Amino acid sequence: MFKNKKQIIALAIIPAFIVVKILAQFPAFIETYYSNGLYPILSKMLRYCLGWLPFSFGDFVYSFAIIYSIRWLIINRKRAAKDFKNWSIDILAAVSIVYVAFHLFWAMNYYRLPLHQNLNLDPEYTTEALIAVSEKLIAKSNTLHLQIVGHDSMKVEFPYTKNEVINKTPLGYKALEEDFPHLEYKGKSIKKSLLSWPLTYMGFSGYLNPLTNEAHVNSFIPIFKIATTASHEVAHELGYAAENEANFIACLAATSHEDIYFNYSRLHVWFTPLFT
Repeated sequence: MFKNKKQIIALAIIPAFIVVKILAQFPAFIETYYSNGLYPILSKMLRYCLGWLPFSFGDFVYSFAIIYSIRWLIINRKRAAKDFKNWSIDILAAVSIVYVAFHLFWAMNYYRLPLHQNLNLDPEYTTEALIAVSEKLIAKSNTLHLQIVGHDSMKVEFPYTKNEVINKTPLGYKALEEDFPHLEYKGKSIKKSLLSWPLTYMGFSGYLNPLTNEAHVNSFIPIFKIATTASHEVAHELGYAAENEANFIACLAATSHEDIYFNYSRLHVWFTPLFT
């Protein structure tokens, strides 16, 4: 009976995959019933349950899963030849559970309506418009630089610790609530990753754990990027999966922030790719 249940779980990935692909064809449905329906409930529940922890629960889950998987493969290495069917079922059952959980807790947001449709923005632009906006951003960045240090050749030093920057991040979203109520961020869950060392070698400045809804920042990156990365990962927490959309929302949050250092950091790294 146990084996039959395991086979059912393993084979469940097939209908789950089909359901995801079908639903992906109906972004308006996902926008209404998942991204603005089920997901906010699950997201807030996870943030309130895990956000208070001073460490990343998700990093512990990832570390345990990696260690357990390696140990399992070593212990069961001979089964691959002697009992390949049941060995494959064990692996497929685990993959099936992760696949369903991944899409249920976050990944269906990949198939929601594009942000520009929700905000009634024209996604098309000309080269001339891009140059004009870039010049405005450069001028604004230079103006903020002078306001902070008073000289164009002096380096901007953040007067905060990295933890303080992380704690200040939600204030940017607070400032956006009046104009964009759907960007309300309650239940803070932003943490320095325990896996910052491997993240650095992989080129990631941060990431969102889709199973625990914890936003993570690579603690090794420069402090001015902490502000932008944390804002970016919060956008993912709020259900905006696309990287360009998360970058756009992070820009709104940081430039709307009451703190001039957040304003400066967003403009300063506007053209810096965020590998998140």
